[in-house]
Order: sequence, then C-alpha cells, then structure tokens
Amino acid sequence: MVKNPKWARSADQYAKRSRAGSRDSSTESRLIPDESVVAQQLKDTGVSWSLFDVGRIRPSDIERIRFRFRRHLPELIWNTAALEGNHFTLPEVKTLLEGVTVGGRRLDEAQQILALSEAYGRLDEMVGAGEFALSKPVSDELHALLVRHEAIEAGSFRGEREVTGGGTVHLASGGVVDGTPHGEGGELLREHFNHLISYLSSMDDPRQRALIYFASAVRRQFYFDGNKRTARLMMTGELMSSGFEVVSVPFARKLEFNEALDVLFSRDDATDLLRFLSTCVLD
Repeated sequence: MVKNPKWARSADQYAKRSRAGSRDSSTESRLIPDESVVAQQLKDTGVSWSLFDVGRIRPSDIERIRFRFRRHLPELIWNTAALEGNHFTLPEVKTLLEGVTVGGRRLDEAQQILALSEAYGRLDEMVGAGEFALSKPVSDELHALLVRHEAIEAGSFRGEREVTGGGTVHLASGGVVDGTPHGEGGELLREHFNHLISYLSSMDDPRQRALIYFASAVRRQFYFDGNKRTARLMMTGELMSSGFEVVSVPFARKLEFNEALDVLFSRDDATDLLRFLSTCVLD
C-alpha cells in the first residue's frame, strides 16, 4: 500500500474553492492545499500542487515496459521533437532512425532526432542495468547526449562553467518569466536540485516522484536549453525503473501542454501540468 506523501493531508487541511473560482465541479479541483503545505512544497521543489490522480499510470514488469518503450521509440522521439518545433514527420523519423537520410530537411533537425535516439537508448541501458537514479550525474549525462549539437555547455547546470545567466522562458501566451538564479558557479541550482531529491525521496509513490520531478526541473531551468527534454527522460527513467508504464506527451495535445506550462511558469503552480501528464500514458 502506498503511504501518504508529503502533499497528502487529511480533508480538514484543505479549503474548498468558491464555485465561481472553480475550474470544474469535481471534488479534486475544488480542494487546495493548506498554506503551510504550499509553502513547504515551494521551498523544497520550487512549485506547488493540489491533489492529482496517477491511477492511469499502470504497474507492469520492467522488461515488458522496456520492450514497449523500444517498440514505441520512433513515436516517443517524434512527439518529443515535434513539441520542440522540429518539422520531421513520424515516417521521416522512422526512416532516419533506420539509417537513411531524409531529403529536404535541415541538418540541425536531423541531428536533434539522432541525439534524442541516442539519449533514449542510453536511458534504456541504464534502466536495464539498474543504473538509473534521480541524480545530477544521470541528468547531466542524458542532457549532454540530448543537446550536444544545440545547447551551450551541454551536460552542466547553468553557471557551472564559463557562461552565466540564462533560464529565461517565453510563455506560449506571451510574456517572459525568469528561471531560478544559478548562483556562483551554479551553487544555487545544485542546492535546489538537492532539496528536490531529498523531498522526493520521502514520497513512496514513484509515479508522483516522477511527475513532480518533471514539473520542478522544468520550472527551475537547470540547463541553458533542453530542460523539458531532459526532465522528460528523467521522468521516464523513474517510471520505468520503478515498474510503471511510460508517460508520453503527444504532439496532438500540444495546446493543453503549453497551457499547463504557462500556469507552471507564471504561478509556480504545477497542478494543471501534473494532472495533464497523468493522462498521457503510452497506449
């Protein structure tokens, strides 16, 4: 049985929203955490959230999950790339992964697809060897593979090497939001990462750990670029290594994804994003 994580409080610790301010009529969406709970969430993870249901993310045998992961790899890569604005179609992704050059496409887009393939392959190896962990070394290694053709100082947090600044996010709805300051030599980001991992280690449900990790890592903007892709791989690794099916954001739901991200960045509220992700289980 899954124990209550830090966010799971008794009913008397939640306040009902007014009907006018409610987004829907469900009990879940009309409950908000106690202020002290929100404050602790923000302190440890940089985001807050209300209740979200992970029941659709089903348990399974790890080897079966890895088999399904590899079978759906072209689809996973295409969805990830398309959400980044890559113009490759799914058939073209399959062709490129088979080692055949696709004419009429930009080199940088092809490189992005191949880098995604290599990073997803490395993740599968880590899970199979029992080497995956929600850790900075794992995240840095995957990031270095993912964005080696496109990002500044791939494989390092912002501020850890020569380049400083970064972390600015442009909202889909317009406007700009700053990422978390990195501090001297990236010290603040490393501190935030350690707080996040410490918080997640007290949570007994790997599905909640995985999704909250994604939301926090995306909001913190640990890297100069490739934060969503890296966080998605880390979320996937935590689910697979814990014996749960993969979450994959389909390109067809890009609008919902972007709207949830806008709420995350503008309010530091991950609730919409977490509820959205929990419905994106790989078929």
